[in-house]
Amino acid sequence: MNDKTDTVFEFISEGKKGRITKFIQYSPTPVKDIYNLGFGDKNETTCTIDDKAITNNQVSKKVLATVASILYVFTNKYPQAWVYAVGVTPSRTGLKQMGISNNLEEIERDFIIYGLLEQHWKVFEKSKNYNGFLAKRRF
Repeated sequence: MNDKTDTVFEFISEGKKGRITKFIQYSPTPVKDIYNLGFGDKNETTCTIDDKAITNNQVSKKVLATVASILYVFTNKYPQAWVYAVGVTPSRTGLKQMGISNNLEEIERDFIIYGLLEQHWKVFEKSKNYNGFLAKRRF
């Protein structure tokens, strides 16, 4: 499910711990055309993202593929957008980096990827440890 603006999405992750609702939200930042990618479990009470939840549902590759497919939907609607992503903790940032590194060849076909290193944006390289990520769709 997604909203009419294609900035809020939710989907179900089915795995060892059952059905978990995931939530994605692209939020504009103060910088024109840069959007923050928020992702996590859906807090059913507040209908907000719980980006600190540890689900461990054993389906991380499927979840990553779903997040990637939603990135295509978002960038189709907002082709000028740059998407900023960072983990809520350093280890979560590392997990995002691992996902990018493991799929870099495929990602780079459609996206330009940068990593934040010492307050500077650098073209993404597998061998570096970044503090955040920025992606723009190639058209």
